[in-house]
Amino acid sequence: MNIQNPAGLWVRVFARVIDGILITVTLGILFYLFYGDFFYQGLTWVDIFGIAYVVGLPVLWSGYTLGKRAADNRIVRVDASKNVHIGTMLLREVVGGMIYSFTFGIALVVSAVMVGARKDKRAIHDFLAGTYVTEDKPEQT
Repeated sequence: MNIQNPAGLWVRVFARVIDGILITVTLGILFYLFYGDFFYQGLTWVDIFGIAYVVGLPVLWSGYTLGKRAADNRIVRVDASKNVHIGTMLLREVVGGMIYSFTFGIALVVSAVMVGARKDKRAIHDFLAGTYVTEDKPEQT
C-alpha cells in the first residue's frame, strides 16, 4: 500500500459541504424550472445529476470534484494505478452511501472517527473501494 499525504477529516468535510451546496443549489434551480417547486418527490433525471456528479466527475477529472478541488484534495486508488474508475466510484459513493443509510448513520460516524484517528485517514467507503483522499496533485504526463 502506497498512501501518501492523506487528507484529514475537516478538509474532507469542507469538500463534502461545498459539493453538497453545489448539488443542492443546482438541483433546486432545476426542480424550480421544471416542476415549479424547489422540492420534488421521487427519483427523476434531475436526481441522476447528483449521482453523476459524485461518481463521474472524479473519473473524468483526476479524482477531483469541485469541492475537492476547492479543498485541494482528491480521490485516488491505493494501488499503483492512482486513477479512479467508474466501478471504483460506484463502490465508494453508491454502495458506501447505502451502507451509511442502512446503518442509520452509525457507519458514517464510525467512518468519521476512522478518518480522524487512523494514520492513513481512510473511511469505510475508502476501504470498500480501495481508495483514499490525498492532498497530492495529479502527476503530469
